[in-house]
Amino acid sequence: MSPKSAPREPSLSRSYIIDMDGVIVKGSSLIPGAKEFLARLEVAGVEFLILTNNPLYTPLDLQHRLQTLGLNIPVRRFYTSAMATARFLDSQRPKGTAFVIGESGLTSALHEIGYILTNHNPNYVVLGETTAYSYDRITQAVRLVAAGACFIATNPDVSGPSEGGIEPACGAMAALIEKATGVQPYFIGKPNPLMMRTALRYLNQHSENTTMVGDRMDTDIISGIESGMETILVLTGVTKREDVSRYPYRPTHILPSVAHIEV
Repeated sequence: MSPKSAPREPSLSRSYIIDMDGVIVKGSSLIPGAKEFLARLEVAGVEFLILTNNPLYTPLDLQHRLQTLGLNIPVRRFYTSAMATARFLDSQRPKGTAFVIGESGLTSALHEIGYILTNHNPNYVVLGETTAYSYDRITQAVRLVAAGACFIATNPDVSGPSEGGIEPACGAMAALIEKATGVQPYFIGKPNPLMMRTALRYLNQHSENTTMVGDRMDTDIISGIESGMETILVLTGVTKREDVSRYPYRPTHILPSVAHIEV
């Protein structure tokens, strides 16, 4: 069974969770038609979130990034793997402690839920993305996990794009700590459907009324399917149309870009 090539026109009660990179932006440029698509959602009063597996930045940082590209999106419409990680930890051990490797997107999310960041016998070691991985801090993380701290990682991506080519990401660093300790991390971000479910609660919407829009079969589409959502694969990012048949699951719809989503 092949996916449909065009979505039905949704009711105004339908909401959207929209991946950011490869769907709204590509590198430092807007995807053609993305601005108009988001404007249609706003005019129609449709609830939506722009979602990213990247925990580096706060929602305010992401808002500024898109403002520089000509998009004015409210801060409340951004959701990151750092925010999902904080919500998960708050549900598991409120007001706990954590040793964190990451940037402001992660540390601010943990501070907001009342977590204390410490290297003294923390409940968790939380690994995110950073632009400057420190051997000393990686060593600290290894020792704390070996001593019994629970190991959490924001996202399983092993590499990411940069101006000069690919660079190691959270999943690669997590593999290093896992290899040294024998302890597997629990990844919060996509493709873990937990991220989608926490995003739905943040949006105050139900999965049956929500569409996941993404460019990757192995993260966006699978997590949307496992969360019970309608899914739209757009072909402006990683996954190409000819790649879809390699997967045992299918998106609900395949479209050239978000410009082709009717609201």
